[in-house]
Amino acid sequence: MNCVGIKGTSRPTKADVARLAGVSTATVSYVLNNVEGQTISSATRAAVRNAAQKLGYRPNLAARNLAVGGSGVVLYVVPRIAVGALPMEVGSRLTTALARHGIVLSLQFETDDGRNVVDAIADLNPVAVTSVFPLRGDALAAITAAGIPQIHLGSAQLHALGDLHLTVGVMRVDHLTARGHRRLAFAFSDIDELRPLGDYWLEGIRVAAHRRELPEIATGTFSSDGTGAADVVAAWAGDGITAVCAQSDEAAFVVLHGVREAGLRCPEDVAVIGVDARPLGAVSVPPLTSVAFDPSAIVEASVAAMMTELGYPIEHEPGAENVAKLIQRNST
Repeated sequence: MNCVGIKGTSRPTKADVARLAGVSTATVSYVLNNVEGQTISSATRAAVRNAAQKLGYRPNLAARNLAVGGSGVVLYVVPRIAVGALPMEVGSRLTTALARHGIVLSLQFETDDGRNVVDAIADLNPVAVTSVFPLRGDALAAITAAGIPQIHLGSAQLHALGDLHLTVGVMRVDHLTARGHRRLAFAFSDIDELRPLGDYWLEGIRVAAHRRELPEIATGTFSSDGTGAADVVAAWAGDGITAVCAQSDEAAFVVLHGVREAGLRCPEDVAVIGVDARPLGAVSVPPLTSVAFDPSAIVEASVAAMMTELGYPIEHEPGAENVAKLIQRNST
């Protein structure tokens, strides 16, 4: 599971139009893409168009072509890094959903130079490119030059699930403060492709900590092989930090390694909590407290969000109820 909204762009988005018009992003897609079969009042249609005009928002032409039934190809880029089974499950579901509209999903596996994606854009002339994380380098340059929309699976699914980072942030911070922790830190993975996801989870932790009037969250990056982990953990403990929220269970395992190498105890000296609830967490030392997600709900929301972004109507908008739950083990 995107899966990560990327900030820092001044270009108005569909979400901006939806907020200004007071409607859902799906309604914005239906109105601006002229999707038939939707019961939308003339007043609502006018509000959406006025909001789009005021913000200077224009729907992508490729998405519009899909919305009116044009056939073609959508590229789906699978990352090299291990991010669990969800991307493949989403890809499978998306293949079926797009096929109903005459669209073929072409699976592309990420490479160092992005050459296969560049070639696929030239050879297949796709109407859109989807991916777990934002593409970079030559692949991104080719997408930009071709004027093709890039839909990030991570950002789409997380948006569809609402403010999931805030929900998980409150869940983790409340769990730790209930155990007397007030000085918290956040552990990043050193995998660059995962940084947007780490920033996403950190924002939720910071918002929850601010509401609890906790001190500023310390941050650190942990090498996947554990190099230097003990130094970071020891420095945190020396500064009075007693609990660490990791950006993933994998990062949490490295933090636990650092705790042991630093001669500290978990949770007595430093508590650790992850997110993803990987099965190995049950047999880590100590067993890892984490946040688990309902895979079915994540997949349903991800596919629905991506279909909406492509301009297609969906049967219903999935909610975010009961998507996440805390799995309490011995690390906290």
